[in-house]
Amino acid sequence: MKKPVIAIDGYSSTGKSSISKVIANKLGLVHLDTGALYRGVTWFALQHCLDEKGSVNLEKLFSSLDQIQLEFKNNDGELVLYLNQNDISKQIRTNQVSDNVSLVAKQKEVRDFLLQSQRTLAEKGGIIMDGRDIGTVVLPNADFKFFLTASIDERTKRRYNELLSLGIEANEQQVKENLIIRDKIDSEREIAPLKQADDAIVIDNTNLTKKETIETILSRIKN
Repeated sequence: MKKPVIAIDGYSSTGKSSISKVIANKLGLVHLDTGALYRGVTWFALQHCLDEKGSVNLEKLFSSLDQIQLEFKNNDGELVLYLNQNDISKQIRTNQVSDNVSLVAKQKEVRDFLLQSQRTLAEKGGIIMDGRDIGTVVLPNADFKFFLTASIDERTKRRYNELLSLGIEANEQQVKENLIIRDKIDSEREIAPLKQADDAIVIDNTNLTKKETIETILSRIKN
């Protein structure tokens, strides 16, 4: 029997990736963090495609997409993102990448570049993908769709603690402002905006622990 395809969408810092990893492990699925792919392209842009003001030169990035090879490698059960054979899993979590990823991710050229590879990975089934447009654009025929949301204050706290745990300096108010800006850009962009699929199950995990969120999702899948 073909294993299910599961789409998990939602706002930044609702725990999409970490929750998807646990569910993948429990159900024997492959987890694909699509946000990491967009962060990978952003990291490449910051290294190779800046203009004289230090901003991302989008035209240069578009013409350089054929130089980007992104792949996930299994490292002790953890899928680690590699860019052109280099492990960039820590670099893509920096504030500089967070500040630029929404701009890069809303570009049609970048989304088209990553879209087909994501769909190809899902064709065989047995995959859980998280992002912002998985249930609406990338995998509209997924077997299960979930949409995660939480209050801005709770998401700020989670993101701030995540940065500290990675050894990255952070200012809590700045983290909050960054999340608000990203929410606005992600929700209002013309290409594949962040929105809930009509047939998605919405889970507000403001007052739920990670474990409780996982149990809620698993109970829906098993039912």
